[in-house]
Amino acid sequence: MISIREATKDDVDILYDLIIGIARFHDQEEFVNTNKQEMRNAGFNENPKFGALIAEVNNKVAGYLSYTWNYSIWNGTEYMNLDDLFVWEEYRSHKVGFNLMVKAKEICLEKNINLIRWEVESNNQKAIDFYNRVGATMKEKGIFRWDL
Repeated sequence: MISIREATKDDVDILYDLIIGIARFHDQEEFVNTNKQEMRNAGFNENPKFGALIAEVNNKVAGYLSYTWNYSIWNGTEYMNLDDLFVWEEYRSHKVGFNLMVKAKEICLEKNINLIRWEVESNNQKAIDFYNRVGATMKEKGIFRWDL
């Protein structure tokens, strides 16, 4: 049975392991600069900088979805920015990712928010196919970074 719940400060170790898991999956572990204390400080205070959902299958951690809230000046409304969606390999193709996306949608609808936005690597066809199955549409746009 799949259950989805909001992460709490007691889940920081789990979230950190999941972040390292997705970084390894994408061969980008060297780009993870956060640490558990930073995550505790940033995500679990009076004004959290991010939110996270944890998926469990039969009480074992299967994956997570992390997000932030942003504001679109064009739309004149807040929207959810999906940061990461990751499922451990043994739980893929078991609807864990789908259930995480559904929960993110429910959170938005409860807040009267009608947009979730995220990035995907253009060569990650499995992810693109998954997001299409969920009902999302991909918009072509370049992403710039300016590391200061």
